[in-house]
Amino acid sequence: MSKLSHLDDQGHANMVDVSEKQVTFREAVAYAEIQMRPETLALIVDKGHKKGDVLAVARIAGIQAAKRTSDLIPLCHPLMLSKVAVDLQPNYERNLVEITATCKLSGQTGAEMEALTAASVAGLTIYDMCKAVDKEMVIGSVKVLAKSGGKSGDWKVEK
Repeated sequence: MSKLSHLDDQGHANMVDVSEKQVTFREAVAYAEIQMRPETLALIVDKGHKKGDVLAVARIAGIQAAKRTSDLIPLCHPLMLSKVAVDLQPNYERNLVEITATCKLSGQTGAEMEALTAASVAGLTIYDMCKAVDKEMVIGSVKVLAKSGGKSGDWKVEK
């Protein structure tokens, strides 16, 4: 088993030194979902919420969150992201919104944490905007779906 890269030989937390790593194109895709009552999903999709366009606000929140990941997670490197996209798709069969966040950059470390942060904050934003009408919403299935670039190469999982 590999040792944890964010711990030194004494077990103290530290930021990983990436200064010797090659700059490569990197991309990460993360997923989250927020389940809700059918009426809440209809309210969101029909843009009938008095607070405004829930999905538009969640998209902007996710993009902003990706850009601020290093401010939220102590040992993350600040990254110069070249692209952040947050896609929100209603799923009527399961009464939820599927959130997919994609982050791209050319750099020395990957963007998995940025994609995860974007997807998570988009879900939190939907919850915040809709909690008055549906207190039983559940945010879940937060995970990295794919990454490319860097020393460890490319990989992908299914939703």
